[in-house]
Amino acid sequence: MRMRIVAITALVLLWCAAAVAQQKGTVVSMAPAPVVYVSASRSTPFELNFRIARKFHINSNKPNSELLIPTALKLSTPTDIMISSISYPDGEQLAFDFAPSEKLSVYSGDFSITGKVRPLRSVRAGTYRVHGQLKYQACDDRACFPPATLPIFFDVKVGKPPVTRTRRNPGQSPSSPR
Repeated sequence: MRMRIVAITALVLLWCAAAVAQQKGTVVSMAPAPVVYVSASRSTPFELNFRIARKFHINSNKPNSELLIPTALKLSTPTDIMISSISYPDGEQLAFDFAPSEKLSVYSGDFSITGKVRPLRSVRAGTYRVHGQLKYQACDDRACFPPATLPIFFDVKVGKPPVTRTRRNPGQSPSSPR
């Protein structure tokens, strides 16, 4: 009898570890963020793009129940860089096998979080890294996993944006139509 309890306990622990390992780092990923170019004391929009693995969903930023953990973006900025107007997409209202009579507000597939970045007048020209984390709770059709965090970062370049030059065909003058 004691061996049976030990074996069952080991199987349950193994299943839990496998579930956490499957969920950890693979459910939500972030696309590489482009550099955000800003001029001193001007607000500039930014967008962070995320992807949720197939067969999973995460609670939206405003889940339909106080018992559910909302998706939340927390950012830490260097001195004299301000973040504002963080905006989350609306969640999709879906019912799942574990609660068929209750619709939940969730994200699945691809979603974006937007905001604005503004350097204060005192900031010097240069590149600054914004660090943060996306906190979320992932679920599949049967169960939810423990809350997880995804580390994120993006660069803010204060100064003039790079000049992009258009290529001309050989022999074409600047005033020639293309």
